[in-house]
Amino acid sequence: MGSCGTWAGRELLVLLSGMWLCAAQPSLPGPTRSPAPPLKFRLAGYPRKHNEGRVEVFYNDEWGTVCDDDFTLANAHVLCRHLGFVAATGWAHSAKYGKGVGRIWLDNLNCAGGEKNVGDCKHRGWGNSDCSHEEDAGVICKDERIPGFKDSNVIETEQSHVEEVRLRPVVSGARRQLPVSEGIVEVRYKDGWAQICDEGWDSRNSHVICGMMGFPAEKKVNRNFYKLANKSQPKQKRREDIGFKKRLFMERQQLNYRLHSVSCTGTEVHLSMCTFEFYRGNASVACAAGMPAVVSCVPGPLFATGNGHKKKQRQQQQGQPRLRLKGGAKVGEGRVEVLKSSEWGTICDDRWNLLSASVVCRELGFGSAKEALTGARMGQGTGPIHMNEVQCLGTEKSLWSCPFKNITQEDCKHTEDAAVRCNVPYMGYENLIRLSGGRSRFEGRVEVAVGAADGDQPRWGLVCGEGWGTLEAMVACRQLGLGFANHGLQETWYWDASNVTEMVLSGVKCAGHEMSLSHCQHHGTSLNCRNTGTRFAAGVICSETASDLLLHAPLVQETAYIEDRPLHMLYCAAEENCLSSSARLANWPYGHRRLLRFSSQIHNNGRADFRPKAGRHSWVWHECHRHYHSMDIFTHYDILTPNGTKVAEGHKASFCLEDTECEEDVAKRYECANFGEQGITVGCWDLYRHDIDCQWIDITDVKPGNYILQVVINPNFEVAESDFTNNAMKCNCKYDGHRIWVHSCHIGDALSEEASKRFEQYPGQLNNQIS
Repeated sequence: MGSCGTWAGRELLVLLSGMWLCAAQPSLPGPTRSPAPPLKFRLAGYPRKHNEGRVEVFYNDEWGTVCDDDFTLANAHVLCRHLGFVAATGWAHSAKYGKGVGRIWLDNLNCAGGEKNVGDCKHRGWGNSDCSHEEDAGVICKDERIPGFKDSNVIETEQSHVEEVRLRPVVSGARRQLPVSEGIVEVRYKDGWAQICDEGWDSRNSHVICGMMGFPAEKKVNRNFYKLANKSQPKQKRREDIGFKKRLFMERQQLNYRLHSVSCTGTEVHLSMCTFEFYRGNASVACAAGMPAVVSCVPGPLFATGNGHKKKQRQQQQGQPRLRLKGGAKVGEGRVEVLKSSEWGTICDDRWNLLSASVVCRELGFGSAKEALTGARMGQGTGPIHMNEVQCLGTEKSLWSCPFKNITQEDCKHTEDAAVRCNVPYMGYENLIRLSGGRSRFEGRVEVAVGAADGDQPRWGLVCGEGWGTLEAMVACRQLGLGFANHGLQETWYWDASNVTEMVLSGVKCAGHEMSLSHCQHHGTSLNCRNTGTRFAAGVICSETASDLLLHAPLVQETAYIEDRPLHMLYCAAEENCLSSSARLANWPYGHRRLLRFSSQIHNNGRADFRPKAGRHSWVWHECHRHYHSMDIFTHYDILTPNGTKVAEGHKASFCLEDTECEEDVAKRYECANFGEQGITVGCWDLYRHDIDCQWIDITDVKPGNYILQVVINPNFEVAESDFTNNAMKCNCKYDGHRIWVHSCHIGDALSEEASKRFEQYPGQLNNQIS
């Protein structure tokens, strides 16, 4: 790349991942010269939503902006189509989304509106402009994607998603241990790696590097310890340290310095956002007064190793956190939820940006934010929206220290819930699992590597399919980096395309949140699998999105009542086991059963439709009620004592999963009539009214007292969801033998730990006055 010169500050756009490491001024091509393919486009700037922003064009290997001179809506139409949106609804002038950096590639752009490429529009020529960045143009695109375009509903860094910066460990014992939390900072340069001179290096620079590596904080490093390993030190000096060879192993390579005078504020999410300078020409004699920059980071609780870290982790975990992520497929991503007044709620995405997102990520024990997502990209939350227009500086230790606005219901909806993707430490888990035989990379028979931890060559083998289900498949798909699980398969004879035939793992039982199958319970080296043939090996089908079902708790509370129903009207219900076992001993058809009835309204707040596990060909016909069951058990209904003992139960088969109603602008897709397809569309809900058969709990044998009413959707995890922790709903109820009072209904994970304990220890009603 030759001699680059020294550029500093935000005038230099440095991209550290297969992008330019210097920004040599290109010669200005004439107006008639066509652009060098391929052109790339992106939206940038803050504050903005996912479908609006400053337009930036990647031309001649450099990102630049578009001037607003003579800009029209027709120009915006062409640019929005480049960005994957169907059309534009408006445009912005005078750098509304902030001033860009680098070149201004286009000026006096004049499109008719129908062009397929912006290069076909009239303009002054690439790079020929008399504008400043105060005139950078922006567009507002219609929030509708062109089919086939990859979804890009994100606010991202001004530079790149892929941070080609690494920590190279020097201490020999740390070479195989992950995560690497201490080492020499290196940046990708040409086909290798280059070092950074540490002259003027301070803790703010280290803070940025640690954030990129997935760590929340930095710690002081023993610089003299590393000086011993610096090749620039005299050999005699290094020999004098007898323990040197035992403690250190510096690769015998010529140091290749690339950057110096790095100066970060500490709030940047990428090294390329800091100011720095490049070395000119021959850098082998550079950094005479310094050494390679070395950084030591503090791992978050999930990635801490060793007794010291674990003790600190236990101290950090005392007291419930006031922040959590929900609905994400990978560790370190999800919808941001905050705890206020003992109730969990979401954050509105107005003015949501990387500074605020990074405060969230670091508070949770991850690094800085890779992406600040808007528009409920991680699914819609429920309950209150606690914060709006969060404006962190980036230095805060807690999101609650940032300025924000309290909102009213009119300000925001859950379609605007904010989310994050955080930098997390590299753990190498994806190298210990693979899929084989599938039709795409998202499906196949699961193969795992064993023995790799000892430094030996890993041995690949299969996983026993016995007991393999949705929760185990969720962990496998997460470890593979393929999102959520669609199905966990116990037989995979149709994927018999690999020469791996040995079963090496059995008895796998996961909770669903683990980062690797090795973190789940399993039989270890004592393999115990009845069917060891390859056809009984476990398999998965993964998906980037998943559904998320929630019960509308207030409706249960509003519709609950008791009915004494004559036995002669319950023959069909008895056939489907919707009555308690004592009903068999009743004097049929005389007498009655006492039923607690209520309505269930089940919403799909996820990012994929909820479909029954079984296809129509295997649905079961029930002659008495004259309908098909697509899932034998769709919900469990239970009456529990305050200590959790079950005193009555019911269940509901999904005889009809359909879109009863939908949110505005969402079309119904599923209908049960005429043997139609069953499911619940994203943004729709299915209503089981209180007056249909089996929509009850038989409480004939329940004695008067104070109880908990519990409803659990998808209790057997038959269908994968992005979040199973919100599938249960609980209510307090008082039954006096004649009437029932149901109150305090809430989703299982909606309250703080303290409020949940108060709910479970509720002493009961002394009268029917519910306060």
